[in-house]
Amino acid sequence: MITDYFILALKNLRKRKLRAWLTMLGIFISIATIFVLISLSLGLQNAVEEQFRQFGTDKIFIQPRGQIAGPGTGGAVELTKNDVEVVEKVIGVKDITWWIIATGEIEFKDEKRFFNIIGFPLDQSDVFIETGFYKADEGEVLDEEDFGKVMIGSQYKYNNVFKRPIKERDIISVNGKNFVVEGILESLGNPADDRLVYMSEEEFREITEIEDRIDTIIAQVEPGEDINEVADRIKRKLLKSRDLTEKTRDFSILTPEEVLETFRIVLNIITAFLLGVAGISLLVGGIGIVNTMYTSVLERTKEIGIMKAVGARNSDIFLIFLIESGLLGLVGGVIGVILGFGISKGIEFIAINQLGTTLLQAAFPFYLVAGSLLFAFVIGALSGALPALQASKLNPVDALRYE
Repeated sequence: MITDYFILALKNLRKRKLRAWLTMLGIFISIATIFVLISLSLGLQNAVEEQFRQFGTDKIFIQPRGQIAGPGTGGAVELTKNDVEVVEKVIGVKDITWWIIATGEIEFKDEKRFFNIIGFPLDQSDVFIETGFYKADEGEVLDEEDFGKVMIGSQYKYNNVFKRPIKERDIISVNGKNFVVEGILESLGNPADDRLVYMSEEEFREITEIEDRIDTIIAQVEPGEDINEVADRIKRKLLKSRDLTEKTRDFSILTPEEVLETFRIVLNIITAFLLGVAGISLLVGGIGIVNTMYTSVLERTKEIGIMKAVGARNSDIFLIFLIESGLLGLVGGVIGVILGFGISKGIEFIAINQLGTTLLQAAFPFYLVAGSLLFAFVIGALSGALPALQASKLNPVDALRYE
């Protein structure tokens, strides 16, 4: 019986192709929008979580508070070498590294550009390289003997930062001092990161005249130690050495899970806002289905009377119209999912090839596709519920007389 209802509903939709397509327009636009937003959100979250998994869960990050624009922008609060020494002595800390960032003038073949440069201690390069998950695409990463050398991001080789791509062993000038390019890194997925220039801390301080400032301290935890307990020890030691209390604390300590959770919260807020905007489109699509179904009831009043006259029950009439409206939503959902898939892949392609980032990826889990289709069907069915109820309550005698 239900199969017959579906067949009848499909036949009715085919008779009114143009109206059906116009009705579904709002549905598939809104479903496509929702599909794209969730797909890209999931892809971005997966990409970030993968990066966190790659460098491990045994790192603690210490940064000064008050850097509105991020590390390297300076501020009233700074970390120093003294803080490094304090953290290094904390029980449970296996190894430590740090870095400083500033804007530098990069010159190659008489062309000048301004990008961020990073200085880090070469004698503790292993932890730094592991934390950033740096891999050489060409040449080698810096080690403790590589003074007078730099490693650079992938964009200097692949993305036309200069007229000519920079290669291993080329000479570049940073703030007026010449350096040999020791290695070119694989893409990190972020254009800003892929334009960084890395060098020894000593040479960084020499060419920037930054004497004691440190932007980020990274502590590696001993195997078997609880990372949260070690983080708490570091906090207590730094509060004591900097003569601060919990209320006046001017530094932040983050574990990988805390950083990841912060990212998730921000991403969820943005996604929720955008989904709210998409919901308006879905509401418009639902109103379109209501309008179409009410019109359909009026047009088929006599047909409803005939069906009732030959024995159709109110529940039968109700189900026929409900299934018809649900199919409008479902077909709109199918088109929306296909459209959303294409748009998501297009955005991913542009992000990789034009923006140079691999973070903006599309994810298409089964539950997203199934959920989108089910959601579209339910919205269609709910939108058609009132017209279907109206159709089921028509008096057969009045319906047969209707012209």
